[in-house]
Amino acid sequence: MSRGRSSKVAGGALELTLRRQELSRDDGGHACWREIVEPAAYACAQTALLLCDVWDRHWSRGATERVDAMVPRMNEVATAARDMGVLIVHAPSGTLDFYADTPARRRAVECSPVNPPVDLHRDDPPMPVDASDHGSDTGEVETHQAWSRQHPGIDIDQEADIITDDGREVYSFLSGRGITSVLIMGVHTNMCVLGRSFAIKQMVRWGMTVALIGDLTDAMYNPASPPYVSHDEGTRLVVEYIEKFWCPTVLSGDILSNSSKLGG
Repeated sequence: MSRGRSSKVAGGALELTLRRQELSRDDGGHACWREIVEPAAYACAQTALLLCDVWDRHWSRGATERVDAMVPRMNEVATAARDMGVLIVHAPSGTLDFYADTPARRRAVECSPVNPPVDLHRDDPPMPVDASDHGSDTGEVETHQAWSRQHPGIDIDQEADIITDDGREVYSFLSGRGITSVLIMGVHTNMCVLGRSFAIKQMVRWGMTVALIGDLTDAMYNPASPPYVSHDEGTRLVVEYIEKFWCPTVLSGDILSNSSKLGG
């Protein structure tokens, strides 16, 4: 289930490249979206990396296949971040019974509760893809809980990480550690990654600095539904939507390159 690791770096910062979209005007005065790329530094000791619903199995075969393909890179990124002193939060919703007696789960349960602030107001426009058919591209139409745990390809450090699927537990633990920045990777971009109690929308509304790892996520989208594009294009549209209305994105290579510079 887990492997214990010790942090190689007690301090330092993650040097990241943030990407966001800004509504602007072109030279002719026409409305357009511009990509804004800017550097940022997140203090490792004040940053968490949260893995959203990276389950062992999904009711959609296509979704399962895509997670299986991403997991090795996800684990590499989580390991690098942990070694730099970033807190790793495992949030496999609906599977906490599997982890009930583990130190990483108890660490989250036993933290002192902190009341989050009143939600900040944010506009919440409609999504760019239609997932009213639940979004499977491999023919499944009946949803069910096929998952029982986090994907076994993701290492859990029982001495340092936490396991929870509750936003208030996440907020309490982060507040207690003085953590103000959250990097999020996982699935599914247009559903859980945006809407869970511990995910993008709620963390932004609670005033956290949030960024999505844009190349380690996947949407639930069926190309047979509007806007009738490929699955990959549907995911790209959702990532752009997040960049426009919720938070910037970074790339997994940003984190790994930080690790390489520090000898990780």
